[in-house]
Amino acid sequence: MKHIICAVILVFSIFTSASAQRKLKVVVAGLSHDHVHNVMNQYRKGEVDIVGVAEPNKKLWDKYSKLYNVPKNIFYSDLKQALKAQKPDAVLGYNAVAQHVDIIETCAPLHIPVMVEKPLAATLTQAQRIQTLADQYKIKVLTNYETTWYNSFKEVYDLVKSDSIGTVRKMVVHDGHKGPREIGCSEEFLSWLTDPVLNGAGALNDFGCYGADLMTWIMKGQKPIAVTAIARHYKPQVYPKVEDDATILVEYPNAMGQIEASWNWPFNIKDWEVFGSTGYLHALDGNNLQVRLKENSSNTRKAAPLAAPFNDPLLYLAAVLDGKIDEKNDQASLEYNMIVMQILDAAKRSIEQGKRIVL
Repeated sequence: MKHIICAVILVFSIFTSASAQRKLKVVVAGLSHDHVHNVMNQYRKGEVDIVGVAEPNKKLWDKYSKLYNVPKNIFYSDLKQALKAQKPDAVLGYNAVAQHVDIIETCAPLHIPVMVEKPLAATLTQAQRIQTLADQYKIKVLTNYETTWYNSFKEVYDLVKSDSIGTVRKMVVHDGHKGPREIGCSEEFLSWLTDPVLNGAGALNDFGCYGADLMTWIMKGQKPIAVTAIARHYKPQVYPKVEDDATILVEYPNAMGQIEASWNWPFNIKDWEVFGSTGYLHALDGNNLQVRLKENSSNTRKAAPLAAPFNDPLLYLAAVLDGKIDEKNDQASLEYNMIVMQILDAAKRSIEQGKRIVL
């Protein structure tokens, strides 16, 4: 009987915890980032309440209104108009990376929190302005990475945290695909993703930010001591303005990280290797993990599913806004993403100057 009672209590607590996750009211700032399909799908499923969409390109109004049955009367030409008409819990940024700072300029004085798609900004100067505004008006500014919600990546982090592989010595992150044009990204997305001003770089910013964020996370917010980077331009006929491949070496006092970001992989890849003093971990993709703790012994398995609210950006955002989560040591935090921006900035300077950049 005791076991039955305990089981009933457990089920009830899981149910009440899940039901306690409120549905956010959001304004979507921009429709030119193809990742916006993610939140639009959640809107269609009733998981989020989109109360406004701010987008200057009215062709995109028609596209997303038809695709997801979004009412035309909640579309606005700019964010100020949308926020004058609507009072959201948060604003979600799906515009050019260089325009993230404009979102914060609008939202911060109104004390409206913001979550943008990675990376935080196109330049370190923009990121510093974002941090100044966030501190001044005391708002949350989070950065959403696809890999934050990977089961295998969280298990790598937990295994390192529990000292399963000893001291971290080397990290290698591969991120990329055949190229944004090659995989069929929209023209609206490509118009800024392949622009050095609007995106801040090419593959270096687009995919290098993942590795910089993961390394900052696993190193518990420790800033690197130096960064060295090399860029390649394999497809100038396709991407004339920006590099399409970058390798970034990130030095810590007792560890080294290698970020390989490319629009030239033969296939889609997002994986993460961590070498410790006594073992090795390899997140092969979002779900599968290889653990090697002995020289002649290796185990490959599926990682445990992430529990809510750590399995979804909107659930996570709601929990942060409700004070249920302190995000400061998480991948989405402004604190960690300022370090990410320092790494990316140093990588660009290293490429320009042809030397190792000491931070």
